[in-house]
Amino acid sequence: FGRVLTAVILVIAGATFAFGVLVHGYAASAMFLGAVGLAVAAIPEGLPAILTITLAIGVRRMAGRNAIIRRLPAVETLGALNVICSDKTGTLTRNAMTVSGVATSVQTLEVTGSGYDPVGELSRDGQPVEPDDAPCSVALARGGLLCNDAALTRGGDGEWTISGDPTEGALLTFAAKLELETDSETRALPRTDLIPFESEHRFMATLHHDHAGGGWIYVKGAPEALIDRCTQQMGPDGAAAPIDRTYWHNRVAELSSRGERCLALAMKAAPGDKVELVFDDLDDGLVLVGLFGLMDPPREEAKRAVAQCSAAGIRVKMVTGDHTLTAQAIGRALGLRNPEHAVAGHEIDAADDVSLADIAPAADIFARASPEHKLRLVQALQAHGLVVAMTGDGVNDAPALKRADVGIAMGRGGTEAAKEAAEMVLADDNFASIAHAVEEGRTVYDNIKKAIGFILPTNGGQAFSIVAAIVLGTVLPITPVQILWVNMVTAVTLALALAFEPPESDVMARRPRRSDEPLLSMHMTWRIAFVSALLVAGVFGLFVLARETGADPAAARTIAVNTLVVCEVAYLFNTRFLLGPSATWQGLFGSRIALGAVALVLALQMAFTYLPPLQYLFDTAGLGWADWGRIAAVAVGVFALVEAEKWAVRRWQGRRAE
Repeated sequence: FGRVLTAVILVIAGATFAFGVLVHGYAASAMFLGAVGLAVAAIPEGLPAILTITLAIGVRRMAGRNAIIRRLPAVETLGALNVICSDKTGTLTRNAMTVSGVATSVQTLEVTGSGYDPVGELSRDGQPVEPDDAPCSVALARGGLLCNDAALTRGGDGEWTISGDPTEGALLTFAAKLELETDSETRALPRTDLIPFESEHRFMATLHHDHAGGGWIYVKGAPEALIDRCTQQMGPDGAAAPIDRTYWHNRVAELSSRGERCLALAMKAAPGDKVELVFDDLDDGLVLVGLFGLMDPPREEAKRAVAQCSAAGIRVKMVTGDHTLTAQAIGRALGLRNPEHAVAGHEIDAADDVSLADIAPAADIFARASPEHKLRLVQALQAHGLVVAMTGDGVNDAPALKRADVGIAMGRGGTEAAKEAAEMVLADDNFASIAHAVEEGRTVYDNIKKAIGFILPTNGGQAFSIVAAIVLGTVLPITPVQILWVNMVTAVTLALALAFEPPESDVMARRPRRSDEPLLSMHMTWRIAFVSALLVAGVFGLFVLARETGADPAAARTIAVNTLVVCEVAYLFNTRFLLGPSATWQGLFGSRIALGAVALVLALQMAFTYLPPLQYLFDTAGLGWADWGRIAAVAVGVFALVEAEKWAVRRWQGRRAE
């Protein structure tokens, strides 16, 4: 944009120079100064600084709303998002896991209580069930406690907190509800070795030995990963029996349909002299103990943010490692647009890039998804020209974050690799902060357009006043040094005030702008030309009037400069709303920063007009009340005409929408 603008200004300056020399016969040296004055008038010297400051203010606002921007251009990109692909746990949900149900080969039970406070009990149909009457559930709780890397502690304020994974913290809480004590259980069966959880195999396994010399292997993970590995299930008396896989798949569906995340636990005996755990140990002999049903309720603010994004034309897609039915239940609770259409990880694996590009835009839920799937989803959505944001927290998420138009890392639970790959970091890991960042991104882009829409017409008014003077063969209404004064004064006051403008009321009710939308739309180009013409007419008209009524060149130019600046003040209030009416209390008095900038620039103009040192430097003269009255009348006329133009555009857009 800057290069094109510079080229246009140089062409106009060159053409004006040639016109003055060839048509009017002016001296080349005089016309050279005129062309320089024209270039000084037309080039918006303050624009790069204003745009950078606008972006920086957006970054500061976003940081105040828990969205930390790591790369400045991402502020603008956020305003153009079409799709937000978000993790579920902790981002769309509270990340406060609670075991709300368990399933064994005997029965399915509910678990009361919520959060990490170990107060609750087993129940069935609302009636309490004692642990002694549910030995399989106790065995399930013991296995979840031992195959676990989290820690549950009680602080001095009485609040229970977890260190480690929230899911594992929920298993510790469940075990405590069944009166299993972590220290005594781990002393009775100390851990010897483990296979840590990895997204590739989706389970964790630990090896334990008791003091009698026996060994035990516990495995917990996704039901799909464990049920098929097990050949037996734990019966009501604790003895192993042949597994009924249909029964377990039905229990998974039952728990998942309630919005609960399912986790399976299996175990097997191991030789007493075994000290190393390998994957081959898990290929046979596993006994399925049962299933945990874990509930992580949606955040209320996330529900509102999803609705806000939907109204703004932004599609929210949930990417989770959970079971499809669990993801669909959470998707319905969140209000996703199409929660019934869920794509599972194995379907992503089976689809080629072309097929996935057809599937991805329509689906809003991607279940049993891995970090590798995230990268393919970003590419599939971008293939349709969509601007995509992707969230992530792990090392394996880094490629997807890097490929997304806006990569969003988790500030609390995210790895350094994810943060380095991302453009934005969420300090609170909350989806609502993404919606806030989008709102700020749209506001920043609005303010950039407002700054351009303010600076270019004012520079155009200065430049074309000089062009008009040269074409008409009269003296310049504004000298180059006076133009520099106007540019300096208005850039650091009036234009800068627009960088602080708050969001307009409809900023999250608009459709996302096209990523290839030009900075100057047809309407913006028209507005710039229209306002430039108004300023030229006002400045040149009062300058000619002053000369014809006997004013000397210094006084006439002072009138011209003050007309330009006061008209810019009036136009500033027009620009505070791109299309909305400004002739309101909010439009005229709603910004203390704008009012402060106006007061400052008017004070500077008084000094420019009346202080002898500045009169000497800028060749100005004092003005009378009649002069100020005519200047004010022209400024009011500019304000009224621009408001009329905005009203006409609103009417035209309304009819076009109908």
